Amino acid sequence: MSETLQTNGFEQMPMVTGHGARDSMEHREIDAQLELLRDRVLLLGGKTEDAVHRAMRSLTERDSDLARSVCEADEQIDQMELEIDQLSIEILASHQPAEHDLRLVVSVAKITPILERIADHATSIAEAAIILNNEPQIDSYVDFSMMADIAAEMLREALNAFTSEDAAASREIIARDLTLDKSYGRVFDGLIETLVRNPAAANGAARLLFVAKHIERIGDYVKDICELNVYLTEAVFIKHSQGN
Repeated sequence: MSETLQTNGFEQMPMVTGHGARDSMEHREIDAQLELLRDRVLLLGGKTEDAVHRAMRSLTERDSDLARSVCEADEQIDQMELEIDQLSIEILASHQPAEHDLRLVVSVAKITPILERIADHATSIAEAAIILNNEPQIDSYVDFSMMADIAAEMLREALNAFTSEDAAASREIIARDLTLDKSYGRVFDGLIETLVRNPAAANGAARLLFVAKHIERIGDYVKDICELNVYLTEAVFIKHSQGN
């Protein structure tokens, strides 16, 4: 229902009353909640990316205090995941989101635990660093740093693609995961050669193999985020499609 407001003989814009006013208020409310949801996810993503960087620095710089700080920060990331989950539930329970808004909430509900798992991998790298830092360094960490840089850059760009709803950029990031997989293969082969040459370094080499695998898994999780970005933007699932 609307009423026309007249002032000084001039007809003004209709005043929204009744159901129209309530609808307008609800739209503003859900828009604000969705904006908050986006902001929370990006904040979580930033902290996750930072955890990956600091975990690798703790290894390459042999800084166990930094590694411990990564482990301690993981609890905060877990709490942020729970808060985002709760906000998503509140939006779905309180409103009837339009098609795109519903895809946003669903995408966030799936992206959030992915970010938490990436942070868990960063924590595992930091835990390995604490042990490795107390032992002689058996191999160069250059390839590990390159792998981690690729993974962290992919994560940052995936979050940017989420913000801008850029499906093309998301597909490009998915294709780039092949570079990370090849780097993992080189690191794996190099560590196996180290084991053959120096069996006494078996424990350290095994831990480094796990570090490399953690980084490779981070790349896989970034692919998952990008697939959800495509779903958000284009309303299509590409997870099991060929070539993405």
